[in-house]
Amino acid sequence: MVSYTPTEWRTVEPYAEKAVEQARVNPDRRDLFLCHAWDDRQGSAAELHGLLKTNGATVWFSEEDLPLGSLMIREIDKGLRNSRIGIVLVTPALLKSIEKEGIAEKELAVLLNTKRVIPVTHGVTYEQLLDVSPMLASHAGLDTAESSLDDVAAKIAAAAAALPAL
Repeated sequence: MVSYTPTEWRTVEPYAEKAVEQARVNPDRRDLFLCHAWDDRQGSAAELHGLLKTNGATVWFSEEDLPLGSLMIREIDKGLRNSRIGIVLVTPALLKSIEKEGIAEKELAVLLNTKRVIPVTHGVTYEQLLDVSPMLASHAGLDTAESSLDDVAAKIAAAAAALPAL
């Protein structure tokens, strides 16, 4: 059983409601798209991905979903299109990637445009995020300084699990 603080539920509830609506229209979609810095792909991003999957969420994750020989940007584009909600793992490496306008910055631009994005700060503060991406910082999210990465993943996956199976 996952419990949310009132603030956390206010953060997650609108996305869960929007995800339910999208699940009815597009049942083939993944629950989540995990946006992360390249440098985090085998560390914190892989850990979060594993925790989300263990908790029952379907997740688009570049380390698993980029076929060999495929055009990376095209596959990421498909992943973004076919995911209901975007989770942005905000780490020091991601902040650097955004500043350098790397691939994660492009993913973030798409997610911000969809209004389906939940930032998860991990090893950074919202103030640091605000300095680099005021638009992402304006979205309510979850912070691993307040809850463990396990708890954050369980809360996100529980919201995704509320999606109807069609």
